[in-house]
Amino acid sequence: MDPAGGCPHADNARLLARGAVAPVVLPGEVEGMAVLGHDALKEFLAHPEVAKGAAHFTALREGRIATGWPLMTFATVRGMTTADGEDHRRLRSLVSKAFTARRVEQLRPWIKELTAALLDDLHHAAESGGGVADLRRHFALPLPMGVIGELLGVDAEHRDRLHHLSNQVVATDIGPEQAVAANRELVGVLNAVAAARAEQPGDDLTSALIAARDEEGDRLSQEELIGTLVLMIIAGHETTLNLITNAVRALCGHRDQLEMVRKGEADWADVVEETLRWDAPVSYFPFRYPVRDLTLDGTVIPKGTPVLAGYSAAGRDQAAHGPDADRFDITRPGRTGAARHLSLGHGAHYCLGAPLARLEATIALERLFTRFPDLDLAVPEAELSRHSSFVGNSVRALPVRPGTSRL
Repeated sequence: MDPAGGCPHADNARLLARGAVAPVVLPGEVEGMAVLGHDALKEFLAHPEVAKGAAHFTALREGRIATGWPLMTFATVRGMTTADGEDHRRLRSLVSKAFTARRVEQLRPWIKELTAALLDDLHHAAESGGGVADLRRHFALPLPMGVIGELLGVDAEHRDRLHHLSNQVVATDIGPEQAVAANRELVGVLNAVAAARAEQPGDDLTSALIAARDEEGDRLSQEELIGTLVLMIIAGHETTLNLITNAVRALCGHRDQLEMVRKGEADWADVVEETLRWDAPVSYFPFRYPVRDLTLDGTVIPKGTPVLAGYSAAGRDQAAHGPDADRFDITRPGRTGAARHLSLGHGAHYCLGAPLARLEATIALERLFTRFPDLDLAVPEAELSRHSSFVGNSVRALPVRPGTSRL
C-alpha cells in the first residue's frame, strides 16, 4: 500500500484484475490482505469467523508491531470498531440513541441553518480571494464538524484542533514520533472535553456516556469512553467531509448529471449514493482478522492477518456494477438489493451514522448548488492534491469559483 495515498482507482483496477482478494504490504513492512471485490467484501464483512478485536492480530500480539506504527489507533482504540460480540453490542447500544431516525430528523432544521451560515462564509471567502475559495475548508469541513461537535457537546474552541489531530490519525505516511504525539494530544483534548461535560452536563452524547460510566460502571470504562469519543470525532466528520467534497468534484466534472437533478430527473439522494459508490470517502478501512484460516473467493487469508476492507475498489467492481462501473451515473440502478454499494459497511458494524451523513450531504449539496448554480472547480481535477492516506479518499483542498450568489 502506498503510504502517501493518492488516487486509488488505478491501483484498485490493477489489483481487481488479479482477483477479489490481494496480499498487501502495510507501512512498516507488515504483511496484510485487502478484500476488493464487491461480493467477496460483502461476505467478509458479515462473516461469523472474522473479528475486530486486536487480540486476534497475530503480529501485534507477538510484539512484532513497532511503537508509533501509523495504523496503531485503528487496531487498538477501545470502542465499537475494535469490539466483538457482547462488547460490541454494549458499546453500540450506548451510542445508538443519538443516531436514531427520529433524532437525526430533529437535526434537519439546525443543519439547514448551519449550512446557510457556511454558504455565507464561502461567499465572503470567495469575495476576498479574487473569486476563488476552498470549499473543503469553508464548507465541507465545518458542516460535519459542527454537527458532530453539537452532538458530542464539543465546544467550538476545540473543533479545529480535533480536525487537525484526527487528520493525522488517519494519515498513513507519518513517522512514529508524529503518530504517537498526535494520538496523545487527541486523547488529551478529548479528556478535557469529557471533564468539561462531567462538570457541566448537557443534552449531548458525551454527557450521556459519562452518566453511563458513573451510574453503571460495568457498562462503560473510562478508556472506552475516550475511545468512543475518538471514533465519533473521526468517523463523524472525516467521512462526511470527504463525501461532500467528492460529490462536488463529481458534479463539477459531470455537468450533465447536475442538470438532471435540476430538471427533476434524479434527486440529491441519488447524487449521494452514486458518490458513495463511485468515489467512496473511505478507501481502505483497517482492520478485521480471521479467527481461523479463511478461504475467500479462492484465496486463503491466514488466521490473525490484518485485513483492509477495500470500499473504493468494491464500488467500481465491474462484476457487481457492470462494465461501466467507472462511470459516474446518478440514474444507475442498484441503489437497493445485492448490487448496492458497501461504502458505509455491511453487517453488525454497518455505519451507525449513515442516516446523519446522508442527511448532511443531501442538504449541503442541494443548498450549495441552489445558492451558487454556476459553481465550478477553479483548477483542473488533475491538479488537485490528494490526501496522504490510503484510508481516507479525497483531496486536501477544493478551490472553487462559486460565481453569482442567489439568495
